[in-house]
Amino acid sequence: MRFRRAVAVALAALSAAVGLAPPAPAAAATADRWGFAYVGDPTVPAWTTLDTTRQWGSWKSAFPASWAQGAKLAPGRFLVRFPQVGAGSRGVPHVTPVNRTGHYCEVVRWYQSGTDEIVDVQCHKPGGTRDDSPFTVLWTTSSGVLPAGTAHAYLQGGVSGVVQSYNSTGAGVSLAPFGVGQWSVKLPGVGLAGVLAGNVQVTAIQPNAGPRRCKVYRWAPAGTDVVVYVSCFDQAGAPVDTDFALSYHRGRSVIGSLAPPKYFGHLASAAGGPTNDNSLLGVGANTIAPLAPAGRYLVTFKQLGQKETHAQVTAQGFGSHYCHLTQPWSYAPDAPVDVICFDNAGVPTPHDVLVAFTSRI
Repeated sequence: MRFRRAVAVALAALSAAVGLAPPAPAAAATADRWGFAYVGDPTVPAWTTLDTTRQWGSWKSAFPASWAQGAKLAPGRFLVRFPQVGAGSRGVPHVTPVNRTGHYCEVVRWYQSGTDEIVDVQCHKPGGTRDDSPFTVLWTTSSGVLPAGTAHAYLQGGVSGVVQSYNSTGAGVSLAPFGVGQWSVKLPGVGLAGVLAGNVQVTAIQPNAGPRRCKVYRWAPAGTDVVVYVSCFDQAGAPVDTDFALSYHRGRSVIGSLAPPKYFGHLASAAGGPTNDNSLLGVGANTIAPLAPAGRYLVTFKQLGQKETHAQVTAQGFGSHYCHLTQPWSYAPDAPVDVICFDNAGVPTPHDVLVAFTSRI
């Protein structure tokens, strides 16, 4: 009951919150610069080319021979370098672990190095000890206003307030705390009137590399606005203040771009309708089926396994549970994405998930 009262207070606070104005419209379409990659071996030395079947980026049009690379720094600490797209600390990253052991990952920072963009990732095993894990990672930055019909928005914030934000509608994005480790984010105009639509992804940001993870408690439509409630936790499963990256996409890929790619989809296990969407086959085309052990699910994105592809996962629901990938996905041309959820001790446990998938074409 305390949490529900807090949510009600947060809704009232959001209605009065003032959003951060987005950048002025630019000629470039969303996304301006972006990259995604899969780190299958987090122990490789600097700078090793990452899996070329599961990476791509906006640099490829001008630098087709360049590839994303990676480097291990310390236990669980890994740098990913996206070439020729350096944009400083602009935009937002997301990271999803790939394991069956309950390891979880966060972003420490992202920054420009020469002409490249570096994303610094830290992973932990259950209990918080720093330890290696494979993971997927993306970074994207956008500007400009998009025509009605699709939407993309993001926010970097949390304990620091709103650090930066983007909204393809030209409206602002607002943030309101309502308890330790709990925030509400309002994304004006990005949704469908009175209908929950699109997909949300959330990643913890912790500049000291302490164990943190964030999730969606719940999300809801408010007219055409989308309100997302974010909860963040430490290694003990206790609510904790931290920064986070949140992004939303509807009718577009998780990186914010469209045509290309034309092969993308998303699914929310706790809701139907346009939260389950497939760019080729439409609403409801993707499927989710339970696997053993309990807490593991197979999400199949029909006909989307084309060329270089990418997946991100976020947990949705009450408590400190978290979810990620068990293994790399395959191509058939359907894309079976194997997802697993855990309790704070790292035991597989049923939970709801938000899953996003995209091809580079």
